[in-house]
Amino acid sequence: MGIQKFTLPNGVRVLVEPVGHVRSAAIGLWCRTGSRHELDNEAGITHLIEHMLFKGTKSRTSKEIAESIEGRGGSLNAFTDKEATCYYCRVLSDDVENGVEVLSDMMLNSLFDSEELAREEGVVIEEIKRGEDEPGDHVHELHLSGRWGNHPLGKPIIGTKESVSGFTRDNLVSYMDRRYRGENVLLSIAGNIDPVAIKAIAEKTLGGIDSGQADEQPERPAGSASVNFVEKDVEQVHFCIGTDGTSIYDPELYTMSVLDAALGGSMSSRLFQEIREKRGLVYSVGSYVLNYGAGGAYTVYGGTSPENWPLVQEIVRTEFDKIMKGGLDVDELERTKRHICGNIVLALEGMSSRMMRMSRNELNHRRDIPVEETLERINSVTNDEIVGLAQRILDAEKVSTTAIGPAN
Repeated sequence: MGIQKFTLPNGVRVLVEPVGHVRSAAIGLWCRTGSRHELDNEAGITHLIEHMLFKGTKSRTSKEIAESIEGRGGSLNAFTDKEATCYYCRVLSDDVENGVEVLSDMMLNSLFDSEELAREEGVVIEEIKRGEDEPGDHVHELHLSGRWGNHPLGKPIIGTKESVSGFTRDNLVSYMDRRYRGENVLLSIAGNIDPVAIKAIAEKTLGGIDSGQADEQPERPAGSASVNFVEKDVEQVHFCIGTDGTSIYDPELYTMSVLDAALGGSMSSRLFQEIREKRGLVYSVGSYVLNYGAGGAYTVYGGTSPENWPLVQEIVRTEFDKIMKGGLDVDELERTKRHICGNIVLALEGMSSRMMRMSRNELNHRRDIPVEETLERINSVTNDEIVGLAQRILDAEKVSTTAIGPAN
C-alpha cells in the first residue's frame, strides 16, 4: 500500500504507512521548529516547551499523561533539535487513536502553569549543569558553537542557565502561537493501522490548529577554523576535530555519508582501526555528520590521555590527507556502501525508524524518498566524488579542533 499522505484544511500534514505484519504502531507529532527558529531573547525556549508539554493539560495531570500511554503498554517521549521538535509514542495497534489523542492534547491544551514552569526551568538548568560536567558530551556543543558562532545553527539547543531561568508563561505561549501552526505540524504513523481511520482521528484532534506559513532558511553558516582547548580537571582529553559538511539539499549529501562511514562511522573504519585497534590510543573514536537545511558539519570525536593527544591529532590529519589524495580503494568503497545500505534496510524493520524516516523526508523535502532511491544514490557515489569532497572540506586551513582536558 505504501505511504499515504493527507493534508487537512489548516495545513497540517498526515503521513500513514500501513505495515500489516506487526502488532504495534509508532506515532510522531512533529512541529517544524527548533533552536534555529528562536529569537535572540529565546535561547532554549523550544526545548523548555518540549518539557512543559508533559506537565499537564486541561484534562490530564502530568502523571495521567504518562499513565495514559505507559499504563496501556506503550512508551512516550520527545526530543528537540535545531530544526524540529517531535513528540512520539509506541503503542499497541489497537491503541493508536488514544496515542494520537494524548499527543494532540499535549500540543494543543497544555496549561503552562507558572509553578510547574518554575520547577521545570530548574530541571533544565540541572540538565545544562550535567552536560557541562560531562566533557565527552559538552565538547560537541562547544565545537559547533565555536565554528558557527552566532549563526542560528550554532546556538545550543538547550539554551543557557541565564536564558532558561528568565522565561515566563507569556513567553512560551507567544512562541507556541508563532511557531506551532498548521503548515509546520506533521502527524506521522507507521504500523498496523487503517489510513482512513487515521485521517478521521487527525481531523478530530488536529483540525483546530491555526494555519500559518513555514519560514525560509537562513544563510549558510561559514565555519571558522580555530583551536580551542578548555582546561578541566579530568583524566582524558575529550576532543572534536571537524569542518563544515553538507546540507540536506546538497548534491554531495550521499558522498558525505560514504566519506563519513569510511573515515569513522564504524568499527571497520579507518580511524577506529588505526587509532584504537592498531595503537590502543583511545577507548572510543568515531565521526558523524550533521545535515541541516542551511548547511552541515563533519566531526571526528573521541577521548585519549594527554600524552597521546598530539599523536591522535597527527593520525587524524594523516587520514584526512590520505583520503584527500587517493580516496578509497575499490574494495573499501564497496564495503562502505554496503555497510550504509545495510543499516538503512535493517532500520526499516522497526516502526519507529520507519516513522522517523518518512517524517524527515516530508519535513525537509515535502515528498517520500523511496528507500530504493536512497540506496541507488549511495551506490552511485564514485571515488572521484569522495576525493573532490575531501579536498574541499578537509584542508588543514578549514578544520577546527576543540578539546576539553587537564592542564599541561
